[in-house]
Amino acid sequence: MSSSFFLTQLISAVLLPPLNLLLTALAGLFVARSHPRLGRALLLGSFALLWLCSTPFFAGNALRLLEHSVKAIDMQTQPADAIIVLGGGTYFHAPEYGSDTVNDATLVRMRYAAKIQRDTGKPLLVTGGKPQGNDLSEAQQMKSVLEQEFKVAVRWTEDASDNTLQNARYSYQMLQEAGIKRVYLVTHAWHMPRSVMVFESAGFEVIPAPTGFTTYYRITLLNFLPGADALGRSWVFIHELIGLLWFRLRA
Repeated sequence: MSSSFFLTQLISAVLLPPLNLLLTALAGLFVARSHPRLGRALLLGSFALLWLCSTPFFAGNALRLLEHSVKAIDMQTQPADAIIVLGGGTYFHAPEYGSDTVNDATLVRMRYAAKIQRDTGKPLLVTGGKPQGNDLSEAQQMKSVLEQEFKVAVRWTEDASDNTLQNARYSYQMLQEAGIKRVYLVTHAWHMPRSVMVFESAGFEVIPAPTGFTTYYRITLLNFLPGADALGRSWVFIHELIGLLWFRLRA
């Protein structure tokens, strides 16, 4: 595992739910005896926010805030010269496959990238390194699955990056040699706003090609009951907000 990835994940754990709310609750317990009102406020506030972040209603609507400006592409009116698909993580030591392979999130992105490649015939670049020290880079995993299972050729494999910023910079270096700047960028809809900013800053002209939109059938009482899956999606929302803010501060 790279030191930069470890540090990023450690900071994220402290800033994001549920750990940030648990730390707030512990702080409330610590000050409750000397400052009872403050202690109660911290305890009740952390509990209320944990409940809120754990509800599908909040998590779904929060992610849709990130997606509100993201639209599905029209390949007929929005041409590009290549396709870039971002890795989304690894399924480690998969027993049924005998090695590391792509996880669910990456598979969703690959499926859409394969569709775009078939529809347009444009060359494909996969990007993703070994941020957690896995045996195969995310890009190598993606190339294998795309070519062997989706029957789609991969022209470029960028496998040195640990994060979205490096995805963009290293991919630009590879495609610059081929004279390519205008690209379809494939990632989840909630990840697209930050990804577009980063890839444009690297020098690309980006045509967003989002997939995995946050949708629902209908709202019921169950949408207001807490669950682990919803808490995970709230984690994603807050993570993306922090990422957007951090990138704008550094720009």
